Amino acid sequence: MPVRILAVDDEVAIVRLVRSCLKAKGFETLVAMNGLEALQITEREPLDLLILDIVMPDMDGFEVLRRVREWSQVPIIMLSAMGNEEDKVKCLDLGADDYLSKPFGTNELIARVRAVLRRVTSASLPIQSSFSSGDLHIDFAKRRVAVAEREVKLTPTEYSLLKEMALDAGKVFTHIELLRRVWGAEYGQELEYLHVFASRLRAKIESDPKNPRYIKTIPGVGYMLQD
Repeated sequence: MPVRILAVDDEVAIVRLVRSCLKAKGFETLVAMNGLEALQITEREPLDLLILDIVMPDMDGFEVLRRVREWSQVPIIMLSAMGNEEDKVKCLDLGADDYLSKPFGTNELIARVRAVLRRVTSASLPIQSSFSSGDLHIDFAKRRVAVAEREVKLTPTEYSLLKEMALDAGKVFTHIELLRRVWGAEYGQELEYLHVFASRLRAKIESDPKNPRYIKTIPGVGYMLQD
């Protein structure tokens, strides 16, 4: 079945550009012109990806993102003409998987879409079937994470980051290495992505996120998952 993507923007020109770009690459593309319509489609239709603008009348992209994340882990790429660090971090904090500044090239858009979808649809199983450390258990075959036997719901990107560190637990990963292994070869400078996603993972798997047992920060270098 074709990948189904919902593109949401109140600018007709942007919606047409995104839709034609995605359809040319074989993606089935739905569109919405405002936040409320986006929510209705997301609740009604099975989707593989949501491309969501921030600045829209009545209900902005932040609110749509917040509401979708209350019940769905569908991957989300945010779009914004503002492009400032504060908005980017806010999007990631609310649960977005990636962020793309306007204006953007069609090749960049497709690269971001494919990078997000790779994290979701990767079928290759790691050599080991599971990982355990303390109360943390990861079943790689089932993509299931549990802490003290309580299942923890992770977004595809959160899971990919945790998986990469768990497969080499005890190894110190540099920022660039993690970005390229999780997000893709075209990434390397987006340090705020790692900071936000490490913080999100800690909030979900650590009993005391401010004094983490599992995800360790190596100052000036990167991160390590304690084995």
